[in-house]
Amino acid sequence: MRFAGKANPNKTFSFREALFSSLAPDGGLYHPVEMPDLTNLIASFGSETTFAELAAETCAALLAPEMPAVRARDLARRALTFSPLLRRLNEQILLLELFHGPTCAFKDFGAQFLAAAMEDALGAEEKRIQILVATSGDTGSAVAQAFHGRAHIDVVILYPSGRVSELQEKQLTTLGGNVHALEVAGSFDDCQRLVKEAFRDPTLTEELNLTSANSINIGRLLPQSLYYIYAATRRAELRDALPTLCVPSGNFGNLVAGVYAWRWGLPVRGFIAATNANDVVPAYLRSGRFDPRPSLHTLSNAMDVGNPSNFERLLAVFSGKWEAMASRIEGAQISDERTLATMASVYDTTGVLVDPHTAVGCAAAIDHLKGTGDAQEQVIVLSTAHPAKFSESVMKATGRIPEMPERLARCLKLPKIATPLGVRFPELSRFLLDNFR
Repeated sequence: MRFAGKANPNKTFSFREALFSSLAPDGGLYHPVEMPDLTNLIASFGSETTFAELAAETCAALLAPEMPAVRARDLARRALTFSPLLRRLNEQILLLELFHGPTCAFKDFGAQFLAAAMEDALGAEEKRIQILVATSGDTGSAVAQAFHGRAHIDVVILYPSGRVSELQEKQLTTLGGNVHALEVAGSFDDCQRLVKEAFRDPTLTEELNLTSANSINIGRLLPQSLYYIYAATRRAELRDALPTLCVPSGNFGNLVAGVYAWRWGLPVRGFIAATNANDVVPAYLRSGRFDPRPSLHTLSNAMDVGNPSNFERLLAVFSGKWEAMASRIEGAQISDERTLATMASVYDTTGVLVDPHTAVGCAAAIDHLKGTGDAQEQVIVLSTAHPAKFSESVMKATGRIPEMPERLARCLKLPKIATPLGVRFPELSRFLLDNFR
């Protein structure tokens, strides 16, 4: 695959170049120049195909010949040592559990692959790179865990003070070493703006080797597409029916990964973009107008994004045509009250505890099925985080405290290590130059 910025599609870059520069020279995101046709490969996967096998073969197809197929398969196997799990809630709704990785969130797929790919690409090089990441919750912890202790790599994570859960904060502020947490006195949008300013600042780009590990990095999105392929090829579980994929969405990288898989040949009915009160994309899908606004704080905090970066990539896939996007993607906006009610009803009817983000997806799926009235349609909801990461909300909704995996419980006992930061760019610039120049 080759990649380019939106302003100059004829100037293309390799996967390695896009991996380390994050933003294209025009200041925008990297986009695939051409979509590979993986129809036959995807059709060869069945319910008996393991996620490890599927990931290895798909990565080889995507990255060759730039990366030899044998090396691409090995990279996928080393990075993705955990698997999604497809669970049926009822006759029409299934959950794709994506929280069986190191930090119990879907971000582990992209972060672990990205860390392994960067370390592999750096090889024996002596230069040190600085990874700069804005997080609204789970990205920071996944990136921190994936890159902790990696040779020649420093990680700087910006997170909004008071707007992530205690567990999320502990996961990204207790590692130390090459992982540096910056507690920003603002919103996620402030964190994201600061990161983008850093990548565009000539002094920082000249003095440092900056790159990113959140969903603006194309290296995060390619591995996330793998679990869409896995879910939609579980033909026995799906009873040979094409599924609709419901994606709880914040910065919209996860949805873009699914849309990429569809463009590569994955057969699906369509997508549902499920959001909380921060519904700028569902509003666009209804009206054709994209109006970014300051983010609102909600129970599903990882989706509290008022100006999602990856909307640019969605536009590119659909050639900027609103009608084309709206025909393939349905928008949904779910309130906090409805989120809590859905968490309660899912538990009451199935005995399954879900986190607030997954609940947003479940509510959107229920509404979609009521709207279509198609009793044969099946919706796969991406279950993005373990309920124990949001135990307070789960307790409020269901009266139950979810059992906490040991890998989460360990970090709660560790001391927080974070540097306070304001919302003005010179503060971030000074921190980076003082610590890494």
